Amino acid sequence: MAAAELTTTDLPTVAFVLPTRNRPGQLATTLERIAAVGAGPSWRAIVVDNASSPPAHAPKYLRDRVEVVRLNGNRGTAARNIGVRRAGPGAAWIVMLDDDSWPIDAGFLAALRDMPDDVGAVMADVWLEPDADGNPRRESGGLPEVFVGCGVAIRREAYLALGGYDASFGYYAEEYDLAAKLLMAGWRTVFDDRFRVRHAKVEAGRDMNAILGRLVRNNGWVIQRYAPDAQLAERLAENERRYREIAEREDALAGYEAGLAELGATIASQLRTPMSEPQWDRFTGVAAARVALGRAAEAAPMRTAAVVERGKNAWAVERALAEVGVAMVDEPAAADAVVIGTMSPGPMLDAAARWRGRHERVIVPWVSAAEVAGMEPVAVAAAKQEDARGVDRAA
Repeated sequence: MAAAELTTTDLPTVAFVLPTRNRPGQLATTLERIAAVGAGPSWRAIVVDNASSPPAHAPKYLRDRVEVVRLNGNRGTAARNIGVRRAGPGAAWIVMLDDDSWPIDAGFLAALRDMPDDVGAVMADVWLEPDADGNPRRESGGLPEVFVGCGVAIRREAYLALGGYDASFGYYAEEYDLAAKLLMAGWRTVFDDRFRVRHAKVEAGRDMNAILGRLVRNNGWVIQRYAPDAQLAERLAENERRYREIAEREDALAGYEAGLAELGATIASQLRTPMSEPQWDRFTGVAAARVALGRAAEAAPMRTAAVVERGKNAWAVERALAEVGVAMVDEPAAADAVVIGTMSPGPMLDAAARWRGRHERVIVPWVSAAEVAGMEPVAVAAAKQEDARGVDRAA
């Protein structure tokens, strides 16, 4: 049944939760677009105002749908926890958005209705505004079982049982922490392209020094908390290398260095609850890469591959290639295949689109995201007859 055919009794009950601070025009636009989507007769939105000046408010015609919770200080990501509690038990699903992101259409309702009981979170296919040349592009971040906060639906019962977001993160990588808790508690996180979100990504209030500081510190906390003992040191070192490279590109080394110092001062206080190796492989994307690249190699043997457009957890792609016996080479023209070098869904799909036609064999390292997005590289074609749950079991 398509989203447009859903009857009132079919509709999952949802509450949208949006933190905001000092962006009244954008907030009004976002709320109007949420209202226009058609989320059924019982939808609500909880706007949690992180001490905006002047205070945030909803458009008059939406005040019976939108509750504004005003805080006396900027509580960061803790605002989301307040919003979830205010949503009440009538909302089975919490649709997490930013004040500049909104569902493109009502397809997410069918996606949520169809979710198996063990799915705790459904990540959206998050689209940004086109680039300067008019090319479509997606949001960065996330992994096969890690969502981004500007476009995800989470079961309210799971969210509350796990304590929601850890307020100590402020912003950035708090999703990784919650996704880790979901996975360890037995929940699955899935990608579904029926849930499409537009993220305007307003630049106001974005300080790259502050962002890089939070990224290196907070991702380091996640690794310290959950990485198996055998991988802890290597992954912490990789975290430092990755964000230093980004800081250099963004001219934000001062923020990076400050965040690295904070990480050093706080890492010992992070409670370690290491994942098992199989759980860590799922969390980091190794398991998904192993499935996709293994099937690609079975479908059409390859001796060499060039890993291109390296991004989040490129090391997981390289590890999976080594496991299936494929040698990595630097030059794409000399390789039997090119493999997209990121486990983040948006960058992976965008990179695959750019490489189509540039090499006769382009492989994505995550079958599920590529399959639901309608892509047909070798790795996807080989898995076409298996559902997402079968892929997860094989991993």
